[in-house]
Amino acid sequence: MESAEWTQDNNYISIATAGSPLELKARRIACQRVLLAQLNVIPIEEWMSRVNAMHDRIALTAAAICEAQMKEAGYGPPPCAYSFIVFGSAGRQESTLWSDQDNGLIVEGEPDGEKRSYFGAFGTMMSDVLEQAGYEKCEGKVMCSEPLWRKTLTEWKEQLHSWMNQLEWEPVRYLLIASDMRHVAGSEELSARWREAFHTGFAGNDKLSTAVLRNTVRHKATLNLLGQVLTERFGDHAGEFDIKYGVYIPLVNIVRHTALLHGIQDNSTLNRLRALEGLDKYPHLEDIRRAFLTALRMRVNTPYSDVEGLLSSSDYIAESDLKNKQLLSELRESLLIVRRLHKALQRQLRSAERR
Repeated sequence: MESAEWTQDNNYISIATAGSPLELKARRIACQRVLLAQLNVIPIEEWMSRVNAMHDRIALTAAAICEAQMKEAGYGPPPCAYSFIVFGSAGRQESTLWSDQDNGLIVEGEPDGEKRSYFGAFGTMMSDVLEQAGYEKCEGKVMCSEPLWRKTLTEWKEQLHSWMNQLEWEPVRYLLIASDMRHVAGSEELSARWREAFHTGFAGNDKLSTAVLRNTVRHKATLNLLGQVLTERFGDHAGEFDIKYGVYIPLVNIVRHTALLHGIQDNSTLNRLRALEGLDKYPHLEDIRRAFLTALRMRVNTPYSDVEGLLSSSDYIAESDLKNKQLLSELRESLLIVRRLHKALQRQLRSAERR
């Protein structure tokens, strides 16, 4: 293991010295090989930490490459401080080896023409560099190339305020995406001020908490009335089980909602659970933690394809794997926990809406 860790550390260093998107891609692939060799050898929490450390180093290097390319293109250096931030699984430090882009930019100060010109080009370039390094562009367009996710701090505060006051499904969905924001590159102060504005808007806002709860209880049925696991009935994944939306995402959403309710500012699901333990208020947190780690482990072990060293997966457990009795037993146990939590949240929502 010492040899593997040494190789991994050297891969991290090599990522930091990449001078082009193609070099970045090659060094990512080298680091992935080491990580794949460690999968199911070390605890899943440690493995996920190493995977996400790789992603962070790649993003940090991509930002430096973009700044250099912007100078070469005649834009000069950044006209002010900025922060490159990530959302989604990247924000929670739960990215797999095949996760796509979920990112944004915070730009210092008030908006003006120079900033719009520079960071508009920078955001597009950053998204392109990451794509060349192996990160598919987000289908939902949560990327720094998009104006909705690339704003000055002043504009961001206005946007967050708007989402917090609309309370419909779509604005709350954007707000929940934003709630997993994590700083990766640039000005940490800008990210801290963004985070302060976000959590200030949640404090004591019961209507917003109810709206978040309404979004949270959307849930894909995964067990039938007899407690049997429901697999896909039709399509390319017939007979398979969607571990991402069947277990992982429901647990992420439930823990996130509870953490926001208590003003917990941690990003990762495991850190949110640890913070909730400190409240000594929720009796089943160890069960949730165990189910979540099971979901992580099953998700990163789903079948994947390898195209020129870059991986992709559907996040479905194969039908043949579901014949493994131990796997099926662990999956069913996790699903029972999800179902119990989901029913409790539905009761909370009905009570809140009556009030």
